[in-house]
Amino acid sequence: MNHFLGPYVALFCAFSLTACGPPEAAGARSASDAGSTNDAGSMNDAGSSQNDEHQFTIVTSLGTLKVELDALNAPLTVANFEQYADEGFYDGLDGAGATVFHRVISGFVIQGGGVSESGAQKPTRSSIAIESDNGLANIRGTLAMAHTEDPNSATSQFFINHVDNNYLNYVDPSDPGYAVFGEVIEGLDVLDAIAAVDIDRNDEPLTPVVILSVTRTTAP
Repeated sequence: MNHFLGPYVALFCAFSLTACGPPEAAGARSASDAGSTNDAGSMNDAGSSQNDEHQFTIVTSLGTLKVELDALNAPLTVANFEQYADEGFYDGLDGAGATVFHRVISGFVIQGGGVSESGAQKPTRSSIAIESDNGLANIRGTLAMAHTEDPNSATSQFFINHVDNNYLNYVDPSDPGYAVFGEVIEGLDVLDAIAAVDIDRNDEPLTPVVILSVTRTTAP
């Protein structure tokens, strides 16, 4: 598949590799269309203490990421992620197999949370409404929801920005971008390690990067 979002493959398909739409439908745009990092806030702007109860530890086959979710600015998205995590969807405790980071582009993003190690797409719940107009920016280390050309199609898949990707931010209702809902607070070296793996022509790691566990760091 050689569908592009700007200079990159269009990662933000909420389905399997073969279900990605064309880049025009995915809302491709240049980096200059959205503002600089200063145009949108980060979770730390409001203080992280209120989000302590929404911290998760994601153990992967290449190391551990600790993430903090922003339930204040992205309540629907956070609740959606937390339900998938608590039900064992991401790590396979649901009995249907662990998911992987199935698309990796160094200098852009790593995407996972919907495809199993066998390459099969896991069945998901219904999609959620996009919450990208929340003041949070797609900067290095932030988590955001993947979706198809329909901005309200996000289900389980998410991505972690490897670098600042401000052209993925909300612009207006016709160009909503991708909803940021959390950030990596420990383990950026693991993010870098995942981004550095060898990949095939579809940006799929040659050796699967498996999500081994997703657990609450602090009980709610």
